[in-house]
Amino acid sequence: MRPAEVARAAADFVRRHHSEEQLGDPAPRLAEIDTELAATGTYTHTPQELVFGARVAWRNANRCIGRLYWRSLRVRDLRGLTGAQEIAAACADHLREAAPGGRIRPLITVFAPDAPGRPGPRIWNEQLIRYAGYVQRDGHVVGDPRGAGLTALARRLGWHGGAGTPFDVLPLVVQRVPHEKPRCFDLPPDAVLEVPLQHPEFTWWPELGLRWHAVPALANMCLEIGGICYGAAPFNGWYMGTEIGARNLADTDRYNLLPYLAHRLGLDTSSDRSLWKDRALVELNRSVLHSFDRAGVTIADHHTESHRFLTHIGREEARGRTVGADWSWIVPPMSGSTTAVFHRTYDTTESTPSFVHHPDAHARARGEERAVTRHDRQPTPWHDLV
Repeated sequence: MRPAEVARAAADFVRRHHSEEQLGDPAPRLAEIDTELAATGTYTHTPQELVFGARVAWRNANRCIGRLYWRSLRVRDLRGLTGAQEIAAACADHLREAAPGGRIRPLITVFAPDAPGRPGPRIWNEQLIRYAGYVQRDGHVVGDPRGAGLTALARRLGWHGGAGTPFDVLPLVVQRVPHEKPRCFDLPPDAVLEVPLQHPEFTWWPELGLRWHAVPALANMCLEIGGICYGAAPFNGWYMGTEIGARNLADTDRYNLLPYLAHRLGLDTSSDRSLWKDRALVELNRSVLHSFDRAGVTIADHHTESHRFLTHIGREEARGRTVGADWSWIVPPMSGSTTAVFHRTYDTTESTPSFVHHPDAHARARGEERAVTRHDRQPTPWHDLV
């Protein structure tokens, strides 16, 4: 942003902060910011402004259904950390603090922001925990195809790879400043809480070796507050079961488990009209919810979360605030019409503060340095892995 744009964004944010939190006249604070902008081209948020801005950014996240508890977000202010190793260690601490005993807590860790001539750090991983994708000679992928690009990059940076299983945790790829080569850091095992998947009825299910990690900590989105971009601000809520069971493990460009599960379940896969995909999808999602519950790890189901989101809308509208939402993301990826959020429309207006995906962040998550990588990777059929 140009200085004038930053000044306008800062003024809008400070006025909102003072109004919502009943902090009185914002004029003195605005004068401080104007002075700092004139001297440095940027300004520094107070700890209170950072907390408010991060919470409102979650409140404004149009693609998130779990915003009812936006005020419960805990903010770790680590803007003073500068080294890549320090940042990686703080990310591991984030994961530990986010899931004490399996009870997931909404948490954000905010590192140094961008400033004129001084960009802040970047975390290349899409999430703090993602699984590697090992591309085989025939083009298939062992693991998560979504992680194939970053896996290749990590290896070029010196990572030796994991055990070669479908669920090897990727290292963190951290870049302190743009002109420095990013560095890889393995996450300590005690920072990675995973849940082995079982099924409430099928005793053979554990033989599949399925599991998923417990903390969905987004790592490469920019937290934008009042014209300031925090390019490294990992943030987590908790999983909704369908994110794992209907997307991560089921999508054809991810683990693509449905054909294999249908075979194990004895379903007729000769025609889509048998609804074998639907039946396998339901059992996979039952497995996810059952396993997290049995392990004592927080997870939401899509019916409950849909009702919570409508409660959130009601509370916000009662305070005179409009709730923006992207219907295609708010409606769950299975049984959509059976949920409360399906039968209505939403205002799609984007508001700030916000979490923003910049194009360069997408490129980094794909492991791209300068060249564009291929996106036609296919997962290895599950029956070849078990």
